[in-house]
Amino acid sequence: MLSSVLRSRRAVQVNIEIMRTFVRLREMIASHKDLARRLNELEKKYDGQFKVVFDAIRQLMEPPDSKRRIGFKAQA
Repeated sequence: MLSSVLRSRRAVQVNIEIMRTFVRLREMIASHKDLARRLNELEKKYDGQFKVVFDAIRQLMEPPDSKRRIGFKAQA
């Protein structure tokens, strides 16, 4: 938020990169939905012998557990 308030050249560049990052993130999410739709269509075409492959791909598409904390843990 600070980069959008400051008027220095560097702050402007940082703000532009932040906006570009969010645009890329939105595109990735949209393509993820498209990938899931295409996977469903392919699964309907092929018989049960590929079920293991489709299940593995779906498992890879799931987000990781959000319970895991990010960062370092200080030992007492």
